[in-house]
Amino acid sequence: MPADCLSYKETNYFSPLITDYLDQKEELKQFYNRFPALENFKKQIEEKKSAFTLHKREVLVKALQEQYSNLEISASVSSNINSLLQENTFTVTTGHQLNLFTGPLYFLYKIVSAINLANDLKKEYPHYNFVPVYWMATEDHDFEEINFFNLHGKKFQWNSAEAGAGNDAVGNLSTKGLDEVFALFSAEIGGSKNAETLKELFKRSYLEHENLTDATRFLANELFKDYGLVILDGHDKNLKAGFIPFLEKELTQQVSFHRAGPVAQKLDELGYGVQVTPREINLFYLDICVRERLIEQEERFYVNETDITWSKDEILKELHENPEKFSPNVMTRPLYQEVILPNLCYIGGGGELAYWFELKEVFKTVNIPFPVLLLRNSVLIETARQNEKRKKLDISIAEIFMKQHELINRKVRKISNIDIDFGPQKELLVQQFQKMYEIAAQTDKTFLNAVKAQEVKQLKGLDNLEKRLLKAQKRKLKDEVSRITGLQNELFPNKSLQERHTNFSEMYLEFGEQLIPALIEQLNPLDLQFKIITLGE
Repeated sequence: MPADCLSYKETNYFSPLITDYLDQKEELKQFYNRFPALENFKKQIEEKKSAFTLHKREVLVKALQEQYSNLEISASVSSNINSLLQENTFTVTTGHQLNLFTGPLYFLYKIVSAINLANDLKKEYPHYNFVPVYWMATEDHDFEEINFFNLHGKKFQWNSAEAGAGNDAVGNLSTKGLDEVFALFSAEIGGSKNAETLKELFKRSYLEHENLTDATRFLANELFKDYGLVILDGHDKNLKAGFIPFLEKELTQQVSFHRAGPVAQKLDELGYGVQVTPREINLFYLDICVRERLIEQEERFYVNETDITWSKDEILKELHENPEKFSPNVMTRPLYQEVILPNLCYIGGGGELAYWFELKEVFKTVNIPFPVLLLRNSVLIETARQNEKRKKLDISIAEIFMKQHELINRKVRKISNIDIDFGPQKELLVQQFQKMYEIAAQTDKTFLNAVKAQEVKQLKGLDNLEKRLLKAQKRKLKDEVSRITGLQNELFPNKSLQERHTNFSEMYLEFGEQLIPALIEQLNPLDLQFKIITLGE
C-alpha cells in the first residue's frame, strides 16, 4: 500500500491563508491560540477541563443516549458516550453537511482525521480519554448543496418536492423520492459483491428512515461504528438550553458582529480576504418549514420573510421557552459546539478554518476556550493500474497536480526527439539587438524606436514558431498526449481535486471493505501534508 506526500502549497489547490497557517507565519498567530501539535494539547486539556462542568457532561450524554435510542450501537461507541461523563474525557470534532450518501470523498477524510487524532492523543496522554465526534449540520437549509453525489462522471440527484416547497432545515426533510435515486444508483453499479454491499447500505440508510437526520446518522454509524465515532445532532432542546446565555448575548449585544467583524477586516487587510461577513444578529429562527434570519429594527425583532415579530422581552421569553427554535448560523455554530462539548480541536477544510480564524475574539469575550484548529487530511487515491500507468508515462507526483496544458507541454517537450525550446535562440537574438541599440543610440530617437519594434516583432515570431512546433509535436505524439490527459482526468475529475468531487462509492466498488481501514492506517492527521495513496495491490 504505497503512499507519497506533497506539501499543500505544491498542489496549487489551497489558499495562501491555509498554506501560511501551516507554515506558522507570524502575522497569522493573532488569529488562533495553539498550533496543532501533540505537545500543545497539554495546555488545551487543562484549559478545557477547568471550563467544562459535570452538569454539561450529564446533559450531553443524556442527549446522545436519546439520539442513539433507535440505532444499533457498537461497544466502542457506547463506551465513548459513557466516558463523556468523566472529567478526564475530551472530544475532537469535525462537522459536515448531510450530503446525500456522504457527498464528496472528503467526508470520509474529515472523520478519519478525527478518529486518528483521538487515538494519537490517547497514546500521548494515556490518563485521559479522547472521543471522535461527527457534528451533523442538521439545521442547514441549502438543499441544493447536498442533494446529489457524483459517481463514474454522472450526477445522481435527489429532487425533493418537500425541499422546494419551503425553507426548512434539511435534517427534517422526508426521505421520500430517494427510491428513485436508489433505482438509478443500483443500475449503475452492477451486481458485484461490493456493489451489493453499497446497495444494502443505501437502502437501509435512506429507504428505511423517515428523515435525512436519521438516515445520515445511520449511514455514518455503519461506516465508522467500529472506530468509536460518536455522532451528534445539535438540533436538540436540552443542548440548546445550555446555550441560552450566549444566544441572549447574540440577540441583545450582537457579540459576533462587534467582535468578529474587526478581525475579518484584519484578515482582509493582510490580503487573505474575508470568508464570512458577520451579520448584526447571527441566528436563524426555526419553525415548521421555516429557517429564516433574525433581524432587529427599531427595538423590535423580526423573522425575515415572515410576519413573526417580537419586542425584546417577548423574544427573550420565546428563547427561554423554545431554545430549539433558535438556530446558529456559520458564525455562531462554532461557539455552540464548544459550549456543549468538552472539545479540544476542530478539524475542518480550508474554507472552514478561514471563518474559524475570525472567531477568536468572540470566544475570548464570552470566556469559552478557543479550540485547536486542524486542517483535515487531504488525499488522492490511485489504483495500482493508475500508479503503474503514471510511472510508465514518467509523470511525477508533483507533475500530476499541474494544470493540464502545462503538464502536456512539459511532457511533449521532454519526449520529443527535437528541441522545442527556442530559449537559446531568443537569448542570442536579444544579444544581437543589444549591439544594434548601441548603434542606434548614436543616431536619433526614431531609429532607436524602430530597432525596438523590430526586436519585439522577431521575438514574437520566435514565440509563434515555438508554439507551432509544439502544436505539431502534440499531433505527432497524440497517443502519448491522450494517455496523459486520460490519466489526469481520471485522477482529477472535472479538473478538480478527486476528494472534492468523487463519492466514496466509486472507491468502495474498487476496494471494498479495505477502503476505510486503509485510510485509518495511512493517514496521520498531524502530518500536515497532502497524501497520495495507492490501493489495490
